[in-house]
Amino acid sequence: MANSRLEKIGTIITRTQGLLKSGAMKFDERPLWYDIVSAFPPVEEPRYDRPAPNVRVRQIFYQEDLVRAKFHKSGKATFAVNLLDNINRTPAQQFIEIYKNLSSQGALDEEKVYDTAMDLLEDKMRQQRTEKKTSESIVTEQQPKSSFTPADSGKTVQLQDIFKD
Repeated sequence: MANSRLEKIGTIITRTQGLLKSGAMKFDERPLWYDIVSAFPPVEEPRYDRPAPNVRVRQIFYQEDLVRAKFHKSGKATFAVNLLDNINRTPAQQFIEIYKNLSSQGALDEEKVYDTAMDLLEDKMRQQRTEKKTSESIVTEQQPKSSFTPADSGKTVQLQDIFKD
């Protein structure tokens, strides 16, 4: 049993218990999950031949899911997104916000709201890019320029000169 890795012969819990009892695995080298499973055993034994539970999966949709799907389906949503950035909103989030604001006004139909929101988003993204460029140029201008120029700047080195005797 200790040499078998088949799922059909025992569960992972019983195989680990067998390894511990036989001395093939030291108690100090037991897996991290072993103590938790021992303290809180599963309600049903995790076997390979156990039938899958027949649980109905609920469909979860939010109101903005249709707008988000339409935004991504258009093909215009080719923006790079930094997933580690929690401060700035993604273009999709910005688009949904603009779309909700325009649709809450109720003056336009759905297609015009979408087109207007897309135009406003493109303007907003263009404005953010220009602001970013100007802030980067300000930062580079504030850095002191070094007046040190090496004496060899502008000279080229030839291979024959390196290996001359």
